[in-house]
Parts: sequence; structure tokens; C-alpha cells
Amino acid sequence: MAIKSNDPDDLPLVPGVYLMMDSADRIIYIGKAKSLKKRVKSYFRKDLDPKTRVLMNHFNHLEYMVTDTEKEALILESNLIKKHMPRYNIRLKDDKRYPYIKVTNETFPRVLITRRVLDDGSYYYGPFPEAFALRKLVKFLKGLFKVRDCKKMDGPCLNYQIELCNAPCDKRITEQEYKKLVDNISFFFEGKYDEIIDALKLEMQEAAQKHEYEKAAVLRDQLNSVEDVLEKQKMEFTRSLDQDVIASASDSELACVVVFSVREGKIIGKDDFLMSGAENTSEEKIISAFLKQYYTGPRHVPVKIIIPKIVEDEQLLEELLSEKREAPVSIEVPIEGVGYRLVRMVSKNASIILNHQKEVKGALVDLKKYLGIPRIPKRIEAFDISNIGGKMAVGSMVVFENGAPKKSSYRKYKIQTEGPDDYAMMREMLERRYSKLSDDKGPTPDLVLVDGGKGQLNVATDVFRSLDVYDVPVIGLAKEFEHVFIPQTPSPLILPRDSDALLLLQRIRDEAHRFAINYHKTLRSKEFERSVLDEIPGVGHKRKIKLLKHFNDIKNIENASVDDIACVNGISRNLAQKIHDHFAVDSNKDNVLK
Repeated sequence: MAIKSNDPDDLPLVPGVYLMMDSADRIIYIGKAKSLKKRVKSYFRKDLDPKTRVLMNHFNHLEYMVTDTEKEALILESNLIKKHMPRYNIRLKDDKRYPYIKVTNETFPRVLITRRVLDDGSYYYGPFPEAFALRKLVKFLKGLFKVRDCKKMDGPCLNYQIELCNAPCDKRITEQEYKKLVDNISFFFEGKYDEIIDALKLEMQEAAQKHEYEKAAVLRDQLNSVEDVLEKQKMEFTRSLDQDVIASASDSELACVVVFSVREGKIIGKDDFLMSGAENTSEEKIISAFLKQYYTGPRHVPVKIIIPKIVEDEQLLEELLSEKREAPVSIEVPIEGVGYRLVRMVSKNASIILNHQKEVKGALVDLKKYLGIPRIPKRIEAFDISNIGGKMAVGSMVVFENGAPKKSSYRKYKIQTEGPDDYAMMREMLERRYSKLSDDKGPTPDLVLVDGGKGQLNVATDVFRSLDVYDVPVIGLAKEFEHVFIPQTPSPLILPRDSDALLLLQRIRDEAHRFAINYHKTLRSKEFERSVLDEIPGVGHKRKIKLLKHFNDIKNIENASVDDIACVNGISRNLAQKIHDHFAVDSNKDNVLK
């Protein structure tokens, strides 16, 4: 289960990336933040710019990943945007936003900075967020290892004379010796750079001891560049890296396993899973059981699987996975470097998800206690009605399982009941849904929630009684005071305003309302598209919507005066006269025909 939320207060105060989703679970925006909670909270202000307002009109819930630094969040954000191409992100079509290191595929390779990643046999490292610091780093590495910089190898050049190149063009170094130098640079960008930093520090100290202070200062700046560019650089790796990083978090009640997928050198996604029957179990056993179940299914097996601790049957698992992949697969437990820091990051994500699940489970347990129902309400179904004066009425059913929305079980209803009778509309929808229970079709909910007070609740209980459904608890939630109504109880139940149980009920009720409103808007927009208003010059799509929202239907516009029409925002006096005259002409035509 992924962490999904409409409430920014649910998010942690840590760096990370957030993915904003619409009601169909499509990613519509991806962003990065120094503080997830503060950044996402800014979307819920009233003074939003027009583009953000449009985004929030389509927003339904979000998912997020935490990182160690904002810089890592920025790189991960770039990777995910390129993968998912969200509608409301600014998308870089030519993929030239960040620079890469390129080690060319030549007999004597060069080390270059490029913004184009090609399938040319070269090795690419990156992307890197700061081009200036990267240029300083590459200049230092070239000088340190004296690799060639020229495109054509036509004899020793100035770089050789100033000791910046070993002159492979003049056979001053063998191919094997040169390869070792290039390998050192590759090791550097793979995270094995401790030896390089030590060498730089030693050279700086020797320069200072020789009173070569200017050279020492240059070396000091180069050292700073190294530390700056390689600051916890974990989000990108080698060109063809294919691995999964797995970690878990658990307590006496729950266990959660998180998988970060690294493909083509980029973290492209995150999956998280709750493990049942893992209470008071060691992390090694949880990970071991997960590996056996996760990879024996129809899943991609990567070249390398990184885990936090050694597991039993590790060698056997490697053999089984190698057979499935038809190539060697290794399971590794890093104790330092990039892999170790990645495992820590994944562990942090697992802990956050675990804490979230504990909160949700606590809310469900509290809800059972408050309502006095026989079971923990793992499956909750909620209903709402949306209409304008009884016209174009629709209903919605949303489903929450274990405190999270289950979109695949959502249902929309076109209400056939005529007139502005919300009770009759609710009755129709509930009968259509729960008549299936008497036929043993569909899952049985642990709790049913209707949007409304005592009246709507009485309708629900009457429907259940008529269908001989007696084992499904039902409640009503009135929005004005957030009172909970229970059958056969005269006074409403007033839950603590800050209780997790009430917050969960509110979230479910609001989701049902949102789902109904969106469906109603969809039907209305189709109706707007086939309007007599389209025949009036000067009335475009936006003005048509404003008129219909203001008057509710065409009949009211037809009977409105010029002054009434001119009261609509965006409708001038002259245009109001044209609209009025248009309906007056149509009315006269009808009278003549009669």
C-alpha cells in the first residue's frame, strides 16, 4: 500500500518528492521539497495562481518518497518527471536539463561533460545538479590522472608539456596503463572516491609544507569541489545499473517492506508492502520471506539486490533468482558507500509508512470502539448524492480498505428518481448496491457511511431492513457539526474533534462527495456542450458555463430579464440584451407556430 493523503498535515518535515494524483490514479504533477509538509501545505492556500488552481481542481490524493537531502529530491524529481511526463509539470523534451559525465568508448577514452545520453557504447554517470562544480571536478580529475582531452591523437600537445596528459598519442603510456587511469575515474563516479580524496589532501599538505601556498589554495578549492559535487550522490549510478534496494520496518503488530527500483542507473519507482504474520519477527526473516515471495512471482529480477542484513538461504536464493533471470544475480549487504546510504534511505521510507499504517489501524480500532460495532471496519463503503434542484442527479459509492481508498471498487450511479428528493435518491442508490448482497454478489462491507444526518440514516436502515440485510452497521455523518448518527440512538455521537477516528470518517465522506461532484460536473459539461446558448454570438464556452451555473438551466435564462442576465460575471449589458433578444425571438416563433 502506498501512502495516500489529501491532508498535508499527514506529511513529514523532511526532504522528498511528492506525486499528485487525480481521481483515476494518474500522476498529474511531481514536485520536490526541502520539507514535504510545508511545500504541499502551500497548495491548500486560497491565493493560488491560475495554473495551480487548475491543478488542484483535478487533485485527489498524493504519494511521496523521502530523501536525505533536497539535492537528491531534485534529481529524483527529474527522473520521475521524465518517466511519467505529468500533465502539469514543465517537461524538458530534449532531456538536456542536467549534465552527465561521459567516458568515451575509444581505445584511449576521454572524460567529457555532456547533456546528451546516447546508446554509443560509452559509459555515462549522472545527472549532476551543478554544472559549474562538475566542470571544476572534471578538470581536477583530468589533471590528477592525466587522461587525454584532444579529439585527434596527432602527437604530443601543450597538455603533455604542462604535465596534464600522459600523451598516449605518442605512445608515452601503454593501453593497459591508460585503462587503469580511466578505471580510477570510473571508480570515482561509482562512489569509490575515498582514495582519490586522500590523495588530494596529501598533495595539498605537501604543497603547504613546501610553502607553495598558491598551489595549496588551488588544491583546497578542488577538494571543496569534489565534496560539493559528490555530496551523498546516491540518486544516479552507472549507465546500465539494474538493481532493487530493499529494506523493512516493523514493530510488535505490523511489518512493512519497501522496494526502490533502479533501472538504467535511475531510481524510477517505489513499491511498499505490508507483511501479515510478521509480528515480533526479526528483519532478516522478514526480508528473507519477502524475497522468496516477491521474486518468485511474475516480476523482473535485477542483476543486484541490496538488502540491510544477511538473510538465511542467501546462496540458495541467488541460485534460484539466477536461474529465473538466466544470468548471475547477487544479493549484497553494503556496509559503506552509496549502497549503504541507499538502504538507509529505503529504511526511512519503510518507517514512515509503518507509522502511517499504525495511525490508520489505531483509527479503525477506535472507530470500532466508539461505534460499538462487532468488527474492525476494514472495508468501509460511503455514499453521497449530487444534483442541482433535483436535475441531473448522480450518486457515488467510494470504498476504503484498511484506511486507504480502493479506486477499483468505486461506483457511479445515474439516479432515475425525479424531483429534488434527496431521500428517495439515496434510497434508490442503496437498493441498487445492496440488493446484490441478498444474491451473494460482491463483498460485504464492515461499515456503511451515508452523507447526512438522521433522515439519510433512516433511509439506509429502511433499505437494509427491506433487503433482509441485518449484519452491516450503518451510520450517518452530518457535515455542519460533524455529528455521527447511529441507528436507534436518539442523540448523535460526538467524537473528539482531533480524534483519528473522526478524521478518517471525514476523509471518507469528503471523498464520496468529491467523487459525486466530479461525476455531476462531467454530465453537466456534456450538457453544456449541447446548449442553445451556442447559437448566440459572443457567448463562448466560459460564458455559457457561467450562465448555466448562475441560472441552473436554460429555462431560467429564457425567463430572465436583461438586468438579471447582466448580473452574471463576464456578461456585459450589450451581450445580456443579445441573449434576451435571442430567447424573445425563439418565443415569438413558437407563438406563431401555435
